[in-house]
Amino acid sequence: MAMTLLEAVKVANIDPLKYLLIQEFIEGELIASIPFQDVPGSGVHYNREDTLPGIGFRGYNEPHEESVGILNPESEALKLFGGDLDVDKAIVDMQGPQSRITHTLLKAKAARMSLERTIIKGDSTSNPKEFDGWQKRVTGTQLISNAAAGGALSLNKLDEAIDAVDAPGGTKFLVMSRAQRRRLTQAGRNTSVGGYITTEQDNFGRKLSFYQEIPILTVFKDNLANDIMPYTEASPDATTTASTSIYCVAFGDMLVTGIQGSVGGTYGISARDLGELDVKPVFRTRMDWYVAQAIYNGRAISRLAGITDAAVVS
Repeated sequence: MAMTLLEAVKVANIDPLKYLLIQEFIEGELIASIPFQDVPGSGVHYNREDTLPGIGFRGYNEPHEESVGILNPESEALKLFGGDLDVDKAIVDMQGPQSRITHTLLKAKAARMSLERTIIKGDSTSNPKEFDGWQKRVTGTQLISNAAAGGALSLNKLDEAIDAVDAPGGTKFLVMSRAQRRRLTQAGRNTSVGGYITTEQDNFGRKLSFYQEIPILTVFKDNLANDIMPYTEASPDATTTASTSIYCVAFGDMLVTGIQGSVGGTYGISARDLGELDVKPVFRTRMDWYVAQAIYNGRAISRLAGITDAAVVS
């Protein structure tokens, strides 16, 4: 059963160093909401539903019409994510052991921001070491055009993207940039547009916005301080590059989920204190996470593309 990082912390015996890393990862709205499934070996192989078999009525003494559904075989390979963090012994001597924790949390923050970018924008064609993100994966009828050449977000089109996600048993979320969330919030204050925006507190005391009772998750910048979902995407007709997207995604078992492998016999994030190195006077901490994502159900995610930085319309 897939569990979020927060759920995993509650049920597992986790050492203090790993606990610190997980606490930083769940600071991100997106990472905190994604369940992760433990998978043995190097990845998962599964069949994704494409076409349902036919069904119908028959007359007396007539045979039933024979038909079969279409399942497309898919596979997801775990990717090797992580890094080493060195803190000079002199810093520890002068500032105390707490200084290592401070630098470790900075490393975890960078890792979380990098992983958020990969989940949405990852492209194994340009970087075979990473997994493909939603922008590359969502195609066909699940890729919905807000406006061919790009245009202000249409709430009618957003509702269409939400309806395109048909995944019983999962929890729907809308994922967008902070800038686009502000546009949606602005529309909620405009009585001529509407938008049905509400705000509540999540489990961490953060304000979380809802559209049509669907939680809105935002992403901001990656570890290189670049916007993760800027208004620089190509429009659906590829004539301009001034658009962004909104994703509607259903997280859950056999829907959209993260996958993670075992590091040294324990699934999930691995954090190890390697102590002082012989080759130089530094203390090293190593973080490893064998991780990727799987879209088990093609209708568990949709993308609304071609949204420009303009006031929302109905």
